[in-house]
Amino acid sequence: MSGPASTSSRTVRCPGCGGASEFSAANPDRPFCSERCKMGDFGAWASESYRVGVEPPAEDTEPPPPH
Repeated sequence: MSGPASTSSRTVRCPGCGGASEFSAANPDRPFCSERCKMGDFGAWASESYRVGVEPPAEDTEPPPPH
């Protein structure tokens, strides 16, 4: 059997500033260290500074099959 669940939190790197951030339910801004870092990241997505890359579809070299 396993022991009781650990109540300790883990520290991760904040994606906004690179500082230490507590990754637990006690930090409502996780994985960010603060609301400021969280909102800065949200603003970058909203202004389309971040984009998800998409490869263009391949050109079809064969005509479609007859119906």
